[in-house]
Amino acid sequence: MPDFSELLIQFGPWAVFFLVALESSGIPLPGETSLVAAAVLAGHSHHGSIAQIVTLAAAGAIVGDNIGFWVGREYGLKLLLAHGSKIGLDEDRLRLGQYLFRRYGGTIVFFGRFVAVLRAFAAVLAGANKVPPLRFFLFNAAGGIVWACIFGFGGYFLGADFHRIAGPFGLAALVLALAGLAFLRRYVRTHEARMIAEARAALPGPLGLNPKAGSVG
Repeated sequence: MPDFSELLIQFGPWAVFFLVALESSGIPLPGETSLVAAAVLAGHSHHGSIAQIVTLAAAGAIVGDNIGFWVGREYGLKLLLAHGSKIGLDEDRLRLGQYLFRRYGGTIVFFGRFVAVLRAFAAVLAGANKVPPLRFFLFNAAGGIVWACIFGFGGYFLGADFHRIAGPFGLAALVLALAGLAFLRRYVRTHEARMIAEARAALPGPLGLNPKAGSVG
């Protein structure tokens, strides 16, 4: 784990807030590592309040993800409509993606917080696929709070060893996520025509301008 001691001593828990927020908005920074480092430092030297560290980490996750969400909402679908056909994403497939994300987007947003490769992109994809803002906020806030508590209090009580424990947890989550995506891809390819018909029925009208639809997932 990189040494964040000087940064944390100089700027306090707010360093965690900004690093987590920037990472969550799509900038590749060690937000999660800074949270664990701050928690370990608080546990060993009592430098900083663990409650404040966890609170600011959760706030940073929520703020950063919402920035990514609105960027995706404003620009993501426009870029996909303009250039998606170049990579096989015609309007029917984009509509299908929007339909699936509206049905299962909450689950993706919540668990994406725990998988490094998804953490920076789940919010942008949720925005691009027009997940209703309130639903996104609720699942995003829940994921950010649970994530901050697990990694914050875990680092505080278990010390530096927590990263060795969290590493396999993150790897397992990534493997499960990839397995789920592989299954979903195979299922979609097998039933694509039927699912596109479902998507057209559920999301009529111009793509991206549909009313809120789909069950919470």
